[in-house]
Amino acid sequence: MASTYTPNLKIELIATGEQVNEWGTTTNSNLENGLEQAIVGRGVVEYTSDANKTITLTESNSSQDARNLFLYVDTDAFTTLTVTRDLIVPTIEKTYVVHNDTAGSQSIRVKTSGGTGITIPNGKKALLYVDGTNVIEQLNYLTSMEIGTPLPIASGGTNAISASAARTSLGLAIGTNVQAYNAGLQDISGLAKTDGNFIVGDGSNWVAESGATVRTSLGLGSMAVQNSNAVSISAGTATLTSMATVAATITGGTITGITDLAVADGGTGSSSLTLNSVLIGNGTSALLAVAPSTTGNVLTSNGTTWASTAPTPEFASGTRIGFQQTAAPTGWTKDTTAAINDSILRFVTGTASSGGSLAFSTWSAVTTVGATTLSTSEMPSHTHNVGNAGTDWKGQGAPQATFNGMPSTSNQYPTIATGGGGSHNHTVARGLKYYDFIIASKN
Repeated sequence: MASTYTPNLKIELIATGEQVNEWGTTTNSNLENGLEQAIVGRGVVEYTSDANKTITLTESNSSQDARNLFLYVDTDAFTTLTVTRDLIVPTIEKTYVVHNDTAGSQSIRVKTSGGTGITIPNGKKALLYVDGTNVIEQLNYLTSMEIGTPLPIASGGTNAISASAARTSLGLAIGTNVQAYNAGLQDISGLAKTDGNFIVGDGSNWVAESGATVRTSLGLGSMAVQNSNAVSISAGTATLTSMATVAATITGGTITGITDLAVADGGTGSSSLTLNSVLIGNGTSALLAVAPSTTGNVLTSNGTTWASTAPTPEFASGTRIGFQQTAAPTGWTKDTTAAINDSILRFVTGTASSGGSLAFSTWSAVTTVGATTLSTSEMPSHTHNVGNAGTDWKGQGAPQATFNGMPSTSNQYPTIATGGGGSHNHTVARGLKYYDFIIASKN
């Protein structure tokens, strides 16, 4: 009975009575090339072309890359991976540690030939397990873990080892005048949390403000809010809601004073604001409100001011163009005049017109020229003679003076007339290649 091999690592199993005096050699090969590779071995898997790579196991106790615990994946000196490539491992049950160090900064996907796999970014190492069907992650749960180096934000961490450092790293640092959220997220600095409120700065501390109200001091963190009617700016107990009576001069991004925010409509002055209007400066302190007007309009300049105007169409209304399609495009109307149907195009340098009456399909279908009968005057002048050879027409005796009632000339006699005066025609090939076009006019 011959030796057999284990299903996963292909370790040779010597059959009883086999390999007399060779057990030591076979056992040493099993230990060195089988168990040692599987437990602590490091194999180099090299991509020699920009394509998927397959490693296999055979029934042999010689050294094999696929037996190793650690697979260092590299490319040869002439190969650079341009896309993610597969590393196809045997469909067995085995643990692998895979290091992707291929040239080209591409990921590799470790998988079995018929199963799913795990993608490893370039320069990364992964602990994987082949479960007999697919390649999966070896670990997906840890009861506790301590990391010596902070996990970077790009990897899902905070890049910090303390809560305050994490908030700073994530841009969530809180000022000294703000208390931390409690476990129920119910208050900040003793302020009740109300739906729709903002947390804003009043120049010294953080306070709660309703959704449509801010303070005129506009301290750090405060904001201006417009409700459904107007902009509401709250200063203690006074509330200014008319944009026609309040304004601000902006210097360096901050509001330094309230002077005038009146909206000038064409220079006449107006305190109303039209929904979705555009506000434009007139060069001083007033603003021009331009309403959107008609759907599809654009904001244009005449060199002095701005206005909402209809854009100039690409084609004037009534423009006629040919289209190689059955239906007219959107915005165009197909001309269905009967005279246009089944006609051809003619290019002219003068006035455009039309004419003719024969349909193109009728003309193209003609395969013969019309029959023509030749008259006597249209035929070339000619005769046909019969020789007498100096005797009568039968070769017996003197020449005859007449033949069939026709006089002879120099002993020559005309033949009897023949022919029916019919007509004839000639075959002609037309059947021109064509593409159908329609004529449509711009609406």
